[in-house]
Amino acid sequence: MEFLLQLVLNGIVSGSIYSLVALGFVVIYKSTSVLNFAQGEFMMLGAYVCLALAVQYHLPFAVAFLVTMAFMALLGILTERLVLRPMIGEPVISLIMVTLGLSALLKAIVQAIWGTDLRPFPAIFPVEPVQIGPLPVSQGYLYGTGGVAVLLLLFSLFFKFTRSGIAMRATAFSQQVALSMGISVKRIFALSWSIAAVVSAIGGVLLAGIRGGLDSALALFGLKVVPVVILGGLDSIGGAILGGLIMGVLENLAGGYLDPLVGGGAKEVAPFIVLVLILSVRPYGLFGKVKIERV
Repeated sequence: MEFLLQLVLNGIVSGSIYSLVALGFVVIYKSTSVLNFAQGEFMMLGAYVCLALAVQYHLPFAVAFLVTMAFMALLGILTERLVLRPMIGEPVISLIMVTLGLSALLKAIVQAIWGTDLRPFPAIFPVEPVQIGPLPVSQGYLYGTGGVAVLLLLFSLFFKFTRSGIAMRATAFSQQVALSMGISVKRIFALSWSIAAVVSAIGGVLLAGIRGGLDSALALFGLKVVPVVILGGLDSIGGAILGGLIMGVLENLAGGYLDPLVGGGAKEVAPFIVLVLILSVRPYGLFGKVKIERV
C-alpha cells in the first residue's frame, strides 16, 4: 500500500506539471487553432535562462525567476509577431511545420549556449522531507504541486472574469464575432503566445528544481504533454488539468508495476494506450467540443 501511495503521489506531482504545460497548448489552440510543438523548448529555455541569471549573474533566485518570466513573455510576443503572424491564412499543416522548425531552432540555440551536459539547478525547495502518514514526502513535491494548483486556479479566474480573458474566450469562439465587438484579434494572439511561453517556463523551472538538475532532455517533456492535451480536449482548460493528472498517475503506476515485469518501457507506452482507448470512445477527448460539419 505504501508503494502504491508513493507512485500515486509521484504521479500527481508530474501530472500537475503536465497540466500546467498543457495549459499553454490549450491557450494557443483555443485562440489560434495552432498546436504548438515548441512548447517543450519554451520549458527548456525558460529553465536555462533562470539558471544562468541565478548562477552566472548571481541574482537572487526570486529576481532571476521574475526576470525570466518577463523574458519569456516578450519571447512569446515576438514569436507570434515574427514567426506566426506572417503565416495567417496558410494551411494548418504549414503552421504546424513552423512550430516544429521553431522547436528545432530553440533547442539548437540552447545547446549552442549551454551545451548538453547535466547542470545542477539551485536548491529552491527545502531538502528535509515531510512525513505525511506513512510516507516521507519531499518538500519540493509539495511546493511544486501547490504552486501549480495556485497558478491553474489563477489562470482559470483570469479567463473567466478579466477583460482580456473574456476577450480570449470570445476570440476562441469566433474571430469574426470578436472583431465585430472591437476586440483586437492580433493582440489576443500575441497575449496567447505570451501566456503559453510563461506557463511553460514556470513548469520548466519547477521541474528542474524538483529534479535538482537541468539538461536539454527537458524539451522532451513537451512532447509527453501532447497526449495529455488530446486526452483532455484541445480546447478545454479543465480537460488539460484532469488529463495531466490522469497521465501522470498512469505513467507512474505503469512504471512501478509493469516495468519490472516487461523489462522497461511500460511507463512511456501506457499513457498512449489509455489515450487510444479513450479516443476510440470520445474522439474529441474527455472535455473537447464536438464539431459537426455539414457537407
